Amino acid sequence: MIINDQDLRTLNTLQLPAQAEAFARFSSVSELLSLLDRAAANGLPLRVLGGGSNILLANNVPGLVLQSAMTGVQVLSRTAEYCRVAVDAGMNWHEWVEQSIAYGHGLENLALIPGTVGAAPVQNIGAYGVEVADCLEAVYGLQLSTRQWRWFSAAECRFAYRDSVFKHELAGDFIITKVVFRLARRFRPQLNYGPLAQLQPATPQGLIDAVCAIRRSKLPDPALIPNAGSFFKNPLVSAELAQQLTAQYPALPRYPQADGRSKLAAGWLIEQAGWKGRWLGPVRMHDQQALVLTTNGNASYADVAALRDAVVASVQQQFGVLLEPEPQVF
Repeated sequence: MIINDQDLRTLNTLQLPAQAEAFARFSSVSELLSLLDRAAANGLPLRVLGGGSNILLANNVPGLVLQSAMTGVQVLSRTAEYCRVAVDAGMNWHEWVEQSIAYGHGLENLALIPGTVGAAPVQNIGAYGVEVADCLEAVYGLQLSTRQWRWFSAAECRFAYRDSVFKHELAGDFIITKVVFRLARRFRPQLNYGPLAQLQPATPQGLIDAVCAIRRSKLPDPALIPNAGSFFKNPLVSAELAQQLTAQYPALPRYPQADGRSKLAAGWLIEQAGWKGRWLGPVRMHDQQALVLTTNGNASYADVAALRDAVVASVQQQFGVLLEPEPQVF
């Protein structure tokens, strides 16, 4: 059923006000195709909404906004080493992580990340030394411009740090309906992140619980405090700039990369620039984690943009580093 003038405030975790001209959830491929036909017949452009945890609503949204309500899980094959599992795009990401340990391992560090399975490859979500690309085999969905079903291997997804092909030439032109994961049958936990190293011996559920505890201690619950998770990417800078900054700021967290660059901790830069816990109108950078932009529940896109731009300018002026926001304007 298509709903006209759908309020989107409760469908984005920053609770920014906006309305969709039309909105519909689909519970099957046949429903999706029917909705596409109706949109075409009425000249409505199409947008796809996941869990609303990584978007900025700048204005009312014209056209038909689609959201998947498909949540199936299907084992495709098992070997002694791996289990291949296809998961529908509409499934809640954290719920899938918790279920995944019944099939195999590799996703435990990604527990409690808000959003849906279908949104995970778009952003190549990651946490505590693991990215979704590490366990993803393929993405399946429908390209809107051609009406062709397409299958993208992990290599074809062109995964990079918080990036994929779905944020570039396929942005707005592809509906992910299913994601295939390749999970290891043997549990080999990634425990390089400081507090996780204490999990000895680690168990799959124990690792999930530990990751959840860490996230809850540092990150606000979007259900209680409107936020979109980490608002800025950790910037990648040249080795020369990293060395210069380390000489000036010895406590600067930096992580050398395989290509010679260094990844810096955006939260640390923001805190040093004086924005941790600081309000600008109805928005602020969180007082427990400076990387997270939060609102008081009554913010507009203009309010968020004002704080975003102020933080970017401050960090660039002090450190010569340009921060890039993670959330995409919807």
